[in-house]
Amino acid sequence: MKALQVSRSVARIGLARVASAVSAGASARLGPLELRSIDPPELPGDGWHRLHTRLSGICGSDLSMIEGHTSRYFDDWVSFPFVPGHEVVAELDDGTRVVLEPVLGHEARGATPPFEGAAPGDGDDYAHLVSGPLETGIQTGYCHSTGGGWSSDLVAHESQLHRLPDDMSDETALLVEPFAGGIHAALQSAPVLAGREGPLVAVLGAGTMGLGAIAGLRRYVPDVTIVVGARYPHQVRFASEFGADEVVAPGELARAVRRRVGCHVVGDFLSGGADATIDAVGSSDSLTSCLRLTRPRGRVVLMGMPAEVTIDLTGLWHRETEIVGAYTYGTERLPDGRTANTFELAMETVVVVDAERLVSAVYPLSEYRDAIAHAAAAGRRGAVKIAFDPRKGRN
Repeated sequence: MKALQVSRSVARIGLARVASAVSAGASARLGPLELRSIDPPELPGDGWHRLHTRLSGICGSDLSMIEGHTSRYFDDWVSFPFVPGHEVVAELDDGTRVVLEPVLGHEARGATPPFEGAAPGDGDDYAHLVSGPLETGIQTGYCHSTGGGWSSDLVAHESQLHRLPDDMSDETALLVEPFAGGIHAALQSAPVLAGREGPLVAVLGAGTMGLGAIAGLRRYVPDVTIVVGARYPHQVRFASEFGADEVVAPGELARAVRRRVGCHVVGDFLSGGADATIDAVGSSDSLTSCLRLTRPRGRVVLMGMPAEVTIDLTGLWHRETEIVGAYTYGTERLPDGRTANTFELAMETVVVVDAERLVSAVYPLSEYRDAIAHAAAAGRRGAVKIAFDPRKGRN
């Protein structure tokens, strides 16, 4: 089968890092990603299914990997060569359409789940990610044994699959995974909002997952005021339509928060600020900004993948600010006391907000360089989600 595959090559990763200063398209030409003919992955055992990809999205973490900027932390949590693609809409051999929950959890690796009904991402020990019948891998798309969505075929465990209703389009389903990540981040902000009068959450960044966080806040965190920093006009429009109360340029976010809460400015910091801030960018500058506009004893939810950052943490120490990571999804505790699987919440949310309109372009695998370049420049080109359809271009 045809697949886009990443090999462990220090030279190619180095070339990609240098080429990314020119363009993402150059990184795709020179980096570790190649279009190859490979054998489909084998089914690892009982409870596994073969999936035939219909759509697979390009995520910000995928772009970081292609451009050679992924943290060395992941070297011990992936297995090479791997096929990327963790945002996957596929069909089983019997034609059933599914969306993939990519985390390779306890059940997929033959381990006992941490509790009955646990989602793949639940648990407080990650030893299972490097054990069991699979090679090392935190999730589908970074594990040699499973393959990934940037190919015609991959394999997945039953615990990772969510059947799709007949009336849900593939494009809508493609947004379930990133929206699940956004909703998880939104709910990570909820504990510091409890008991606050007129709680305020600021969201910095309005790409796919930032928009998912906005939609999740509006739908599942009651009575919250949402202020968003968005860079491009189409992001401003979607952020407003998905539930933001105010959308400003990123550089104006602190000023907008100050107006809302009525605090002062002391140096570069607000004296008060947002109860919680969601960083949907994941850079040194974005994390620094979020710390400056979050109130003392508030919470910064780090959703954007930060890799290596350099920041002054004195303000975090003095203000007793929390930084909480929001990696994927799992079993959520909602503010009303209910529990729910994040993917189930996302499947509801993508329908309510008509998320399929975020899918801006779909490419065949053979045009991967153009697809990567489009995804890397999505914001300034007025796009949101770029995806592959491995069925396109087949003879």
